[in-house]
Amino acid sequence: MENKELEERKKIEEIGKMTALSQEDIISNTRTVIQGLETLKNEHNQILYSLLNSMKTIKKENGDTNLVEEKTNILKKSVDSIELGLGEAQVMMSLANHLQTTEAEKQKLRAQVRRLCQENAWLRDELANAQQKLLLSEQKVATIEEEKKHLEFMNEMKKYDTNEAQVNEEKENDQSSLDLGFPDDDDDSGQPEVLSPTQPNAMAQAASGGYEIPARLRTLHNLVIQYASQGRYEVAVPLCKQALEDLEKNSGHDHPDVATMLNILALVYRDQGKYKEAANLLNDALGIREKTLGPDHPAVAATLNNLAVLYGKRGKYKDAEPLCKRALEIREKVLGKDHADVAKQLNNLALLCQNQGKHEEVERYYQRALEIYQKELGPDDPNVAKTKNNLVNIFKIFFHKIKSVTSLSVEYFSKIFAIPITLTLYLSVYLVKCDAVIV
Repeated sequence: MENKELEERKKIEEIGKMTALSQEDIISNTRTVIQGLETLKNEHNQILYSLLNSMKTIKKENGDTNLVEEKTNILKKSVDSIELGLGEAQVMMSLANHLQTTEAEKQKLRAQVRRLCQENAWLRDELANAQQKLLLSEQKVATIEEEKKHLEFMNEMKKYDTNEAQVNEEKENDQSSLDLGFPDDDDDSGQPEVLSPTQPNAMAQAASGGYEIPARLRTLHNLVIQYASQGRYEVAVPLCKQALEDLEKNSGHDHPDVATMLNILALVYRDQGKYKEAANLLNDALGIREKTLGPDHPAVAATLNNLAVLYGKRGKYKDAEPLCKRALEIREKVLGKDHADVAKQLNNLALLCQNQGKHEEVERYYQRALEIYQKELGPDDPNVAKTKNNLVNIFKIFFHKIKSVTSLSVEYFSKIFAIPITLTLYLSVYLVKCDAVIV
């Protein structure tokens, strides 16, 4: 009894020692056991080989082989047990290797989590700085808007100083020809009218019937325009491209927000003089808006108008004209035929026709635009004066090119410009000096 108790205590102590071992100790002991088992296996195989040879010799001598066969069977069982132990030891080594690999991956993932936490904290700081800069930029924009209003007021006051400015303006209008392309600024000056691209804020208002441009894109547009106005295209272009990439990842390529971002990037390329790249972007935006918003949506008309302006700037008047006509049809259908935006589109179409020598269409488009402006905005609106000025300039160009114009009359000329027939006759005499005849 005492011996059994001692043996059980020894076993318990051995088990306790084994559980207290570390993973490296277990692997080391397992390798030692494998080596011992391999040695024992080799010894058993050698003894088994000797017994088999002895058994062959005894059989030749017709001796008794029972004892040798019994020993051989015992050795074979021992060899099988040794091989089983080796297999189990190999399994333990494989498990140990797997645990080591898993632990290494675990440590690597922990390091990545720490790094991501650090990057997240850095990005939060950068976001806070960017928001602060944005707030300062918005304050600067508000200040600039006030200064712009003041300058516009001072510009209006200059008109009443002397008539000298009007004389100089007429000379400039005589010397300069109507141009096609994007204007250098957005104000309404006395210079000859150019094709007017639809601005993003106008597109946002026109697109309100079913799609509203998100506020974040408007804010991004303001930042991009600010950088572009400062000539910092190396900042504006990557900013647009990164925003475009994020939108495509989150919403897919065929989304109205992506089309809006393409329009903004096209404006930046326009300012850089990269008209071909801008045209490709506008064509892409046009396809997206037609697919997502429908072919008769106001946003589609805005993109068509911008694309027509771009083609006009590159001298592709024939390609620009059908785009401009389609934009006109959409705006007439959605806004009505007497809307101010329709008159603006008519002005653009007249400029395209003028550069192609389509004089009758030019006169018809300008006359209709003038009637809309007078009806909708009143006779004192600046657009009325501007359209009248365009008619005067186009009449002068006509009279320089042709010998007689039968489609105009003194009464019609007097009606359009609201001046007495007597003064109109004086104007006709002036135009006759330009080799033209009014009947």
